[in-house]
Amino acid sequence: MTPAAAPAPTRVLLVEDDLRVARVNRDLLERDPDVHVVGSAATCAQADALARALTPDLILLDVHLPDGSGLGLLRHWRAQGLTTDVALITAADDEASVRLALAHGAFDYLIKPFTGARLNDLLARHRARHHAQPGHVNQGRLDQGRLDRLLGLSPGLSSLPRGIDPNTLERVTQALRDAPHPVSAEDIGEQVSLSRVTAWRYLEHLVRSGAAQLDHQYGQAGRPAKLYRAQQPPS
Repeated sequence: MTPAAAPAPTRVLLVEDDLRVARVNRDLLERDPDVHVVGSAATCAQADALARALTPDLILLDVHLPDGSGLGLLRHWRAQGLTTDVALITAADDEASVRLALAHGAFDYLIKPFTGARLNDLLARHRARHHAQPGHVNQGRLDQGRLDRLLGLSPGLSSLPRGIDPNTLERVTQALRDAPHPVSAEDIGEQVSLSRVTAWRYLEHLVRSGAAQLDHQYGQAGRPAKLYRAQQPPS
């Protein structure tokens, strides 16, 4: 089968006034080959201009900036109809700031210092919200599965068992969605550069979480082949 095209890199705008912290965060983000930091801003004014000029997929926003509050900027963006995913990465750990951020449409909130694993989880949740099945984009209406992904509720992205990486899980999930017919662990492994055993482990996790279905292909010598397909939303 023809391998599915790799998803476009996630284009990130960083908004952080501490240049040292901005460099650290950029290095953490770009360890992921599927992330591209397209710009960095140190003030509200710079962030507003770059958000409109660069149209990033994701904005990582600090609260305390030299010319104002990141929360005020987020409120301004939403009032202007900017629906880009915004996550706060900040030392502001008071409940009022968190509640305001969520009320103004932030989809995540990281308190400094944070772990690399928590940042990876943020990226995985962003991808789950926006990697829709082919043919569902711009149709105006959503099925429950796509709506759950937009809400960050994609199966298996929280409370993952040991040995299941959220980024790899998202790649396997997307490859399975893109497959035109049931596929084997070997097929998926070839598409996403995993061993057959590793691909099988991720596929079995998707079956247990309800995101995939397992079919058995009989009629051949030996044990029946295991084939996997994405779980279709109920009609």
